[in-house]
Amino acid sequence: MSPAQKDISRRHLLTGAAGENRAVHYLQSLGYRIIQRNYRTRIGEIDIIAREGEVLVFVEVKTRTGQNFGLPQSAVDARKRFKITRVALTYLSEKKEHEASCRFDIVAVQKRGKDFQIELIRNAFEMTL
Repeated sequence: MSPAQKDISRRHLLTGAAGENRAVHYLQSLGYRIIQRNYRTRIGEIDIIAREGEVLVFVEVKTRTGQNFGLPQSAVDARKRFKITRVALTYLSEKKEHEASCRFDIVAVQKRGKDFQIELIRNAFEMTL
């Protein structure tokens, strides 16, 4: 990987982390209780697992610095939803939360200069198997 590619990759990771941190604070301000961040399995990762009341919420965070690649939420395509669903099922099994009421939210973060615009999409998609 060239130095320029490494720099782009590093900026991409930093932007994603900043967006995720903003998303956590935003969700907490709405009353979500954060249970875990960056839950990883061999299948994939869920950015945030939280509770809103009695509902277990699996949250995918997408951050963009421009609109060259469309809106952040458009990156959560059918393949990504399937992967998130599989990871969520692993979490539910591991934590013995088989009867938990759960849903999938997306937090779309757009960074414009030093400002962040955040949009929460509740019930963004259904569990896909």
